[in-house]
Amino acid sequence: MTVSGTARQTRLEIAQELATPVLGRRAAKRIAAFETGELYVEAGLIARTLSWFVDFLVFAAGGGAAFVLMAGATASADLSDTTVTLLALALLVIVPMLYGLWYGNGRALGAILTGTRLVRVRDGGRIGRKACWAMLLRTVLMPLLIIVMIVSMFDGGVPSADGSVVRTSIDRDATERLRALDIPER
Repeated sequence: MTVSGTARQTRLEIAQELATPVLGRRAAKRIAAFETGELYVEAGLIARTLSWFVDFLVFAAGGGAAFVLMAGATASADLSDTTVTLLALALLVIVPMLYGLWYGNGRALGAILTGTRLVRVRDGGRIGRKACWAMLLRTVLMPLLIIVMIVSMFDGGVPSADGSVVRTSIDRDATERLRALDIPER
């Protein structure tokens, strides 16, 4: 297969042109490269949002169940209101961290249902030991960031989420089909 005008095109442009018949135009536009240069297809906005939402629902259900268990256990105990409040706040951290234990391969329930995987931007590898932290970010801190951005829009500020991207969600099926193509290195 030849690509017209490859002398001036970047590797991503060549990959997008070659992948369009296989992946479709929308998926081909989402082709990106890890820091190692390996190509992948980034998960679409709907898939990423649904994945997050499912993970948030699992967190909410787990947090609710843990809260009910904690309330039952502390009802007969002679604990101060401050202690019970601190235990309840600890659940906000403990529950997503426990859920994150099953997230080391980048495939929590939300990712399984949407066909995505959370990987490291550096090399596309699985997130491994940092999965607990990633789940805490996804379920607790992400909603807080969204709330802060919305509030800052009404305050006259410009919402911004500057920072370095460490992880990204990939479309597993489209990435596998992309890797099956013969995309030139340069």
